[in-house]
Parts: sequence; structure tokens; C-alpha cells
Amino acid sequence: MGHIRTLLTRPFARAEEGQAAVEFALGASVLLMALIGMMKMSMAIYTYHFVAEAAREGTRYAMVRGSSCNDISPGLSACGATTDDIASYVKGLGYPGISSANMTVTTSYAGYPTVIPCPCNNPGNLVTVTVQYAFPLSIPFMANKTYTMQSTSKMVISQ
Repeated sequence: MGHIRTLLTRPFARAEEGQAAVEFALGASVLLMALIGMMKMSMAIYTYHFVAEAAREGTRYAMVRGSSCNDISPGLSACGATTDDIASYVKGLGYPGISSANMTVTTSYAGYPTVIPCPCNNPGNLVTVTVQYAFPLSIPFMANKTYTMQSTSKMVISQ
């Protein structure tokens, strides 16, 4: 009787031999997709941090290089910095993983405290630097998208 039971159950046992491999493949693909997605989202947060930092650095650069800037320091350059100087400075910061080709830098000046727009970088006026970055997000099994990250910083020109 035991011999007949073994003959009857053996074909069913062979049918389940590859089940573990298939389950592992399905589970591992879902796990890897989730891990890659988390890494890409972490990179997006990292990028936004550096976009905000680039806006602050650009504003600081413009703040100390106003129209009455004195070249008292050998390291201080571009007194009376123009909007192109500020954009070049911000794009040249060289943050790791950030492409300057995807970055747009906009600078504007306004009177302070009246906040009337003017093309002047005189001390006491307000400088605003806005940095936009086109972040390409690609997560496996999802459509690729480009998200625009933006940060704005304002400071009063000191010299």
C-alpha cells in the first residue's frame, strides 16, 4: 500500500520543483523596483536641497557685489555683478550629481522697502535670485517624467 501511495504522489511533487524560483523572481523584482524608486526619490530630495542652496549662494554672491563694491580682497571678483555673472557663478558651483545644463538662474532687483522693480544693484536695494532645475525622474515600470524644482532667495545688497 505504501508503494502505491508513493507512485501516486511523486508526479505532483515534481510539478512544484520550480515554484520557489518563480516566487523568488517575482518577489525580488518587486523589492528591487521599490529600492530603486526610493533611491531615485532620495536623489530628488538631494537635488532640491542643492537647488535651494544654489539660490542662497547666488543671492550672497550678488549681495556683496553691488554697484559700490570695492575690490579690497584679491579673491573678490566681478564687482558690480550683472545677472549673467550671477548665473555663471551659480551654474559653476559644481554640486555633485547636479547638471548645470538643466539649471535656469533668474536675477531681479527691486527698491527696498518699497519693492518697486528697478534695474539697479545699489546698496540698500533688494536682489532676488530664482533657480529652477529640471529633474528627470525615471522609476522602473513607471513613465519617465521631468519635474521642475524651484527655489527663490532674497537679500538686501550691502555694498
